[in-house]
Amino acid sequence: MSFRKRLTSGEFVVLAEMNTPKGADVSELVNNARRIKGRVDAVIVPDMENGIMRMSALAGGVLMHQQGVESIINVNCRDRNRMALQGDILGAHVLGIQNLVIVHSEEMAKGDHRDAKPVDDMDELELLAAVQSLQEGVDMAGFKLNGNPSFTVGCNIAPSADDAAFEKELSLARKKVEAGAQFMITPPVYDLNRFSSAMDEFKKLGVPIIPTVFLIKSVGIARYIATYEPGAHISEDLIKRIRKAPDTETECLKIAGEIIVGLKEISQGVQIVTLGWEYRLPAILDYAGI
Repeated sequence: MSFRKRLTSGEFVVLAEMNTPKGADVSELVNNARRIKGRVDAVIVPDMENGIMRMSALAGGVLMHQQGVESIINVNCRDRNRMALQGDILGAHVLGIQNLVIVHSEEMAKGDHRDAKPVDDMDELELLAAVQSLQEGVDMAGFKLNGNPSFTVGCNIAPSADDAAFEKELSLARKKVEAGAQFMITPPVYDLNRFSSAMDEFKKLGVPIIPTVFLIKSVGIARYIATYEPGAHISEDLIKRIRKAPDTETECLKIAGEIIVGLKEISQGVQIVTLGWEYRLPAILDYAGI
């Protein structure tokens, strides 16, 4: 069953994020995709996430399809103007990609090509409107298309440091849904109890909510996230659990699996993010019973 059908039927969906390589060797990406084929509903392919130059998400999405794995590609406004974005979106449809996530792009100053000039010809809401227009058969200049694309389109909800920021994100999320977003992906979940109250608000958006499960790899990473990531809510008990574990890596995999199990009760899916540990995705799925 396709990602779109599972989403619209209300079934729980499992997504895994996989970055494209910084280079032309796709062997690792392909092997990691093969390891989870049939166990996830789709692979999300970021587009030069964190301002790091990599192979395009469009190419990564096509590679996923060649392995028999459905893909969802990220699209942002930082690197392309409206003409190039529309052209890539049409190309994605023709190449078999049926799912997009419109995302906010990080600043160039945080990436590896700091002299690159950002484009930012549109914002997320304008890009959502552009995708909707293309699906209705008209480009942004008002010209009719020869054949319409069709997509399932989602957006991200940014992390919130406090209640005021959370309300602001909710307001923006509502506008994204009004502009055509059909599902929303939340920031990483580390505390199920805290997230449950947030879910009560997210559900009011009226679209499927897919929380992110981020694989914590060490005590140091857990401490960093707890200190510097807004609204992460990593508890001291969780940090102690990782620190006292006889095998840190295994414990972190178990924690990710347990969070997925908990989210099955309150959400319509998960996005699993491992940032370089994609080869450990099968183990996480094992611990989650998937």
